[in-house]
Formats: sequence, structure tokens, C-alpha cells
Amino acid sequence: MSLFDGVFVAAITPRRADGPHVDLAAMLELVDWICAARTQGIALFGSTGEFIHFDIEERLRVQALAVRRSRLPVVVNVSHSTLDGAVRLAAEVSAAGAAGLLLMPPPFFQYGQGEIAEFYRQFAREAGKTPPLLLYNIPMFTSGLDAATAVELLESGVAAGIKDSSGQWDYFLALKALRSRKEFTLFIGNDVLFTRGRRAGASGVVSGVACAVPELVTGLDAAIRAGDEARTAKLEALLQEFIEKIRAFPAPVGVRAAAEARGVRTGPLNTPLSRQKEVEMAQFREWFGGWWKGVTMEAA
Repeated sequence: MSLFDGVFVAAITPRRADGPHVDLAAMLELVDWICAARTQGIALFGSTGEFIHFDIEERLRVQALAVRRSRLPVVVNVSHSTLDGAVRLAAEVSAAGAAGLLLMPPPFFQYGQGEIAEFYRQFAREAGKTPPLLLYNIPMFTSGLDAATAVELLESGVAAGIKDSSGQWDYFLALKALRSRKEFTLFIGNDVLFTRGRRAGASGVVSGVACAVPELVTGLDAAIRAGDEARTAKLEALLQEFIEKIRAFPAPVGVRAAAEARGVRTGPLNTPLSRQKEVEMAQFREWFGGWWKGVTMEAA
């Protein structure tokens, strides 16, 4: 049986207007909002949460408070460009009560599969006893974790699961094949493949889209589990429509804008948009303002 199941919201990280720091009050409000949305969990400081912009001290402070605030299980991304940084994050987040850890290969520099596997093995040895560790494959932002490497780490017990954000169906199938002989959490990390993967037996999804329209993703998950094909098809079409709209912007700008339109305090962007993208953003906001209300009624 999977350790985790269902819809985990990949949370954005609200930013203060007066400097490059987390707006803590807005972050805790967001945690409350996600908990009220009847999702199954929260993922903090992943790629949707733009962890790369914040130093270790701030991540630790915010994560500890958010974990204590949440009424849902919280998995925390402890990824860092160094092994020492990842181990420190893991130790303190574990002590704070996180339900699970996410760890991607160290970002920015490109590493081979041998180095990536050794990074995870040494992390497991040095971190010691922690909540369940989930591999975090997100090759668009850091070194890719080959399916064979992921299978070896899962089969050997280094990790208890994986969040695969590659969006590659063959990768999912390679992981699914391992589940015939090894129990582990298999999260879809790319909303594009959620419906297909969940139907095929994925444990659930860590969804950035759910930080803007949680009703859509939880409604879709319920329809899939109930075997309601007509409802699944309708909600899947809405999900893909939203994904296509936000692809016009750098990640996770579209999710942030949509969440803000629903009253979530997000603060300013970490990097500015071009004038052309500002025009497109105004058009997106106008479209979303009418779209999401219909979606939430449809998904209820």
C-alpha cells in the first residue's frame, strides 16, 4: 500500500513586497486555504514553491511553522545544491513534524547517473532516521533521474517513493512495473499526465494546478476513482485547458496569477515579465476570472 495517496497541493510561496523574503502571514493563510479545499496533503518549497530563491534559514523557519499549522500531511522539499544543505534541511524539517521529504538531484550543475545515485545513498546514510523520502525527478530544472537509477534506489530501500515530474509516459510505465514486486509511493508530478497515470495506478498527484483550482483536481481524482468516465472526460478537458493557458508564462507564474485572482495573497513575482507577457497576463486574468467560477461549480 502507498504511504501517500490522492491530491497533494504543490504550494506557491507568497513573497513580501518589501524584499525577497517569504510573506509568512500569507503563507499560513495559504496553508489554511489548502486544508479547507479537501485535498489530501501539501507539498512545500518544490518547484512551484520556487525554493531556489530562498536561503536555508528562511526555508527552515517557514517550513516549521507551516507544518505545525497544517491539518493535512505535509511533504517538504529538502533539495539543495549541496549534500550538506540537503542533510541539514532534512534533519530540521523531520524534527518539525513533516510527513515526508522530497529530494531532487542537486540543482544547477549537470551530474551523471553514478553521481546522482551516490548523492542519494550518502544522503540516506547521513540524514539517518527521517520521514519517508521521495525521489523528485524534474529534468526540466536539474539533472534528470533516469528510470533505471530511480528503480535501483527504490528497490534498494534508499527511497520510499518518487514524485515524477518528467511528463514522460514511458518513465511512468517503468516505475509502475517495479510496483509488481515492491511497494512504494508513485506520485505524478506533472499535471499533464495526472488522469492517465491515476487511471493506471499512480498513488496520486503533487499538483501545482491544485494551488489555483483545487476543486478541479480533487473533483477529477474523485471521478477517476469512481470510474465515472463522462465526468472524468469533462474535468480532464478543463484541466488541460488551464495547463495550456499557463504554458504561455514561465513556471509558476500562471499558477500564482490564478491563485491571486481567487483571493490568495501571493506578493510580487520573483522575476519580472516582459511588456508583451504583461499584456498576455492581463488577457489571462480576464479569461480566468470567468472560467474558474464555472469550473468550481462543475467540479463540486
